Amino acid sequence: MTTAPMNMIQALNSAIDVKMAEDPNVLSFGEDAGYFGGVFRVTDQLQQKHGLTRSFDAPISECGIVATAIGMGAYGLRPVVEIQFADYIYPAYDQIVSEAAKMRYRSGGQFTSPITIRSPYGGGIFGGQTHSQSPESLFTHIAGLKVVIPSTPYDAKGLLTAAIEDDDPVVFFEPKRLYNGPFDGWHEKPVSPWKTQELAQVPTGKYVEPIGKARVMKEGSDVTILAYGTMVWVALAGAEHAGVNAEVIDLRTLVPLDIETIEASVRKTGRCVIVHEAPKTSGFGGELSALVQERCFYHLEAPIARVTGWDTPYPHAFEWEYFPGPQRVADALKAVMSGGR
Repeated sequence: MTTAPMNMIQALNSAIDVKMAEDPNVLSFGEDAGYFGGVFRVTDQLQQKHGLTRSFDAPISECGIVATAIGMGAYGLRPVVEIQFADYIYPAYDQIVSEAAKMRYRSGGQFTSPITIRSPYGGGIFGGQTHSQSPESLFTHIAGLKVVIPSTPYDAKGLLTAAIEDDDPVVFFEPKRLYNGPFDGWHEKPVSPWKTQELAQVPTGKYVEPIGKARVMKEGSDVTILAYGTMVWVALAGAEHAGVNAEVIDLRTLVPLDIETIEASVRKTGRCVIVHEAPKTSGFGGELSALVQERCFYHLEAPIARVTGWDTPYPHAFEWEYFPGPQRVADALKAVMSGGR
């Protein structure tokens, strides 16, 4: 299959474009997601290619956007809707939780909700408290939802294609700090372009990456780092900075979770550090920590460590004090390697 270098925006756009060309039941809409092509241009040119009835703008009503998508899905369409920022997804929470996630169960399998809810999430762009949140754990708690977070252009296209084809609702969070290049958390350094990365060589045609399978981004023997989204790249940088031979696992999918890959890695290394950008309390790292403790207790040589955002609103003036950067990851790695002290 022919490949081309793509950033994450281009890869996501290609996934939707290819599926819209293949399946007339696939459509895309959201606030400014039609003619304008989305605030980050992920849906750019889709309206021009596929027409006004399949790529269109929606009113400023997240609840209405998702409710409309649920109705469309029940009648056989496959809508891909954009919530402009993850911070704005809360007005749609009731529709996602009470309707989309329950559709198959409450109808005894007569109806499904094959909808994909895309939304950029996370910080690192000076978006402040209302454009930087990471609400993924709110959705991992809900039975009936799948939660996907890619960290590379290759995975972004393959996983979004899988999400569109899935017969159940998928919440697809896109780490906006990675849209234009991998970001290792050293904010004072220039960002390298995606074209320098192997996983930015993206097939131009259709391909699918399976939902529920993690990727080992770097093999190692000293400690396992569990991360997703932007934090995958921060974890790699933190391990290098600490001089630790870490095995870095990109979860890619939070629900369903590839617990087998996690368990095999922790049993091998005997140590585990979990990194995510969301606040620590009730973040997804707490669930990961519990699972590792339950399954790998007798293999652990040090307490499990979590490197996360703080339990505060995301600050604008102190962006990098909040952001879990490579120095904080390195400090946690060194502590775990010395027995947790």
